[in-house]
Amino acid sequence: MNYLVTGAGGFIGAAIVDRLLCDGHTCTTIDNLSTGTVDHIPQGCRFIEGDVADAHVIDRLAGERFDAIIHMAGQSSGEISFDNPVYDLQTNTQSTLLLLKYARETGCKKVVYASSMSTYGDHIPPVCNEETERIPKSFYAVGKLASENYLRIFSEFGIACTALRFFNVYGPGQNLKNLRQGMASIFLAMAINNRHIHVKGSKDRFRDFVYIDDVVNAVLLSLEREQGYDVFNVCTGVPTTVETVVETIRSAMDYDVTVEYTDSTPGDQFGIYGDNQKIQEVLGWNPTYDFKNGMQKMIDWAVAQTAAET
Repeated sequence: MNYLVTGAGGFIGAAIVDRLLCDGHTCTTIDNLSTGTVDHIPQGCRFIEGDVADAHVIDRLAGERFDAIIHMAGQSSGEISFDNPVYDLQTNTQSTLLLLKYARETGCKKVVYASSMSTYGDHIPPVCNEETERIPKSFYAVGKLASENYLRIFSEFGIACTALRFFNVYGPGQNLKNLRQGMASIFLAMAINNRHIHVKGSKDRFRDFVYIDDVVNAVLLSLEREQGYDVFNVCTGVPTTVETVVETIRSAMDYDVTVEYTDSTPGDQFGIYGDNQKIQEVLGWNPTYDFKNGMQKMIDWAVAQTAAET
């Protein structure tokens, strides 16, 4: 199969491309390298440098037909979306619309999109299934929800469109230099680099952490869908508090790590976790890593990488 996977210079995109190439498929990626790096793009993947939200960059695909488009590129921080809401709209929503238009024009029959748990906002009780009301709290979440609706409409043109609402993805390969994106990676980077973790917000906040390998499995299973639009939570269904994340990291280090709690960031959710019954029943997906085991693998990777760089 021939796939277009946007954002292969980043964490999730690179992991997807790596798996597809290992399975014998061909891959092309578009990435503007705003948060990713060339070195992160798996060897053997054709690379087009540019912004997916730019129609001229899409034109560089020259009408090539792909068996599926997997859209993972985009700005992925609710906090950062407040800095420049227009850019956030372009990178997360305009890019989706352009790719859907390209799919329709070239006869691509499948599109898989990286949506987000942030579309839900905060809820009481905090467990969310796919029918839970969406109340976005950040510009980022608004853009993700808009993209879901573009997918739904384009599915009426004969494209099997799947939106995956990723909860908090973590694991080896995550960007440890971006301290405004990815709770686990932010805290881990602080512990390694500063021996001090600065937490913005309450220690009682919680997240549903899902390991990168499980996320890739969800994407590949989504490619088996043949028609219509659907949306799935990609989550473990287990809430993990901020304090648990911090203490898991601190206890894994062979030196003391101090911790400080201050005010929260704009648009930050206090906490929700996902119901994954639908993705289990429809796609046959189940998470294989719990947070303790997945975080230990991430810590081992991060410590080894840091040692190799020094």
